[in-house]
Amino acid sequence: MGAVHAKEIKGDDLIDSNVISVRVNDVSVTVERIHIDGLGRTKNDAVVPEVKQIFQAKKFEDVILKSLEAKSKLEDVGAFKKIQIVIDTSKEGGASDGVEVSFIVEEYSRIGGGIHTSVGNNEGSVVTGVRLPNLLGRGEKLVGEYTYGSRKTQGFNLVFMKPFLRNPGARFTAGIGKSGGEWPWSSYMESDLGASTDLSFQSVFGLYHTLKWEGVWRQIRCLNNTASFAVRQEAGHSLKSALHHAVVYDTRDHPILPNEGFMLRLNKELAGIGHWRDVNFWKGDIEFQLNKSLLFGTVLQGTLATGMMQSLDREHGPRICDRYFLGGPLTLRGFQMRGAGPSSDGDALGSTSYCAGGLHLYTPLPFRPGKGGFGDLFRTHLFINAASPDPFKAGHGAEETMQHLAAQLRWAYGAGIVLCLGNIARLELNYCIPVAFQPTDKLNRGFQFGIGLNFL
Repeated sequence: MGAVHAKEIKGDDLIDSNVISVRVNDVSVTVERIHIDGLGRTKNDAVVPEVKQIFQAKKFEDVILKSLEAKSKLEDVGAFKKIQIVIDTSKEGGASDGVEVSFIVEEYSRIGGGIHTSVGNNEGSVVTGVRLPNLLGRGEKLVGEYTYGSRKTQGFNLVFMKPFLRNPGARFTAGIGKSGGEWPWSSYMESDLGASTDLSFQSVFGLYHTLKWEGVWRQIRCLNNTASFAVRQEAGHSLKSALHHAVVYDTRDHPILPNEGFMLRLNKELAGIGHWRDVNFWKGDIEFQLNKSLLFGTVLQGTLATGMMQSLDREHGPRICDRYFLGGPLTLRGFQMRGAGPSSDGDALGSTSYCAGGLHLYTPLPFRPGKGGFGDLFRTHLFINAASPDPFKAGHGAEETMQHLAAQLRWAYGAGIVLCLGNIARLELNYCIPVAFQPTDKLNRGFQFGIGLNFL
């Protein structure tokens, strides 16, 4: 029968007629042995259950498919940087149709690290990290990272991650960290020191959940002597203990520039858990995005998002670092960062609720330069963004709420170019025209540059 060396194959290319000249689904076999060569630190109970299903194969095609499936599961363990599959005839005088399947694995080094860049929140960062993969032999990982951002943000995190074997996507994480940054649009700087634990898993209907607890000691200081009195009142220390629950349902074909599908994201937060009562509020957010392909490679995208929070402390409302902020290329194009919403002496104060939406028409570049290659990373788009800070007021009925929302509405339109950076982030260069705004808002007429993960 010979040997078959299986590579990572996708889609309909599982069987290549130029390589295999027989109908492998007609060849009956008996899987007699499975070998895993190259194990060092990895425990047997982390890998053996992932390959057992290969014994159920009765046809040669099933052996190949189940071996590739087992390889994918072994990759999910997070212990190996390289996995090869070898299928050969049985060498120990077994059944005439007996085969053996061997997995040749290469474990990660005991210690690794490096320097890379990351993007988010309209900021670029340099990240220096050290990692200890497969720490306890079952895919555990310990990661330490130092981050320095272009907007003077910096932080250090030490995180322990453990996957739940035979439950793809489930993971437990615990970490400690320190971070800090400046928010010149609100004239304050913030430094945080805390710990967190979270559990991520997938439930029925493809819902992906994250349960998280965080405890953070926060300090707010004024950036300069011209900070408004409202910001000065926020200065000082606070202790936050909060529970978070996030659930996501995502059918999009790409996380950054999708052509089809929709995404629904719900976030809930309750602060004031345990004896830490400095920060006490509840908060809820929802975001929905729908994408639809049209003619000639164009894509229509609509996004709606809203959120609100309520203080559970009669003496102190939500602090400035917990509130919602609108403005900037990620939330409301045509406005400066934190440029739309309540303010005091030029300092953005944030709001306790918001609603926002965006409508985009994405098209390929004119004349399709670089089609099938680098050019496909670019798109042009026309957009309309609208948002309203604090649209929800206690005691207001539906009609009053709609009137208040309309009075507070800001919106802008424009056009630009979008560059997709793989599955990591996107860049935008837009020409923006604000239409509706308030006298205290800070506008960004003309060209505006944005970089980040999530855009409205």
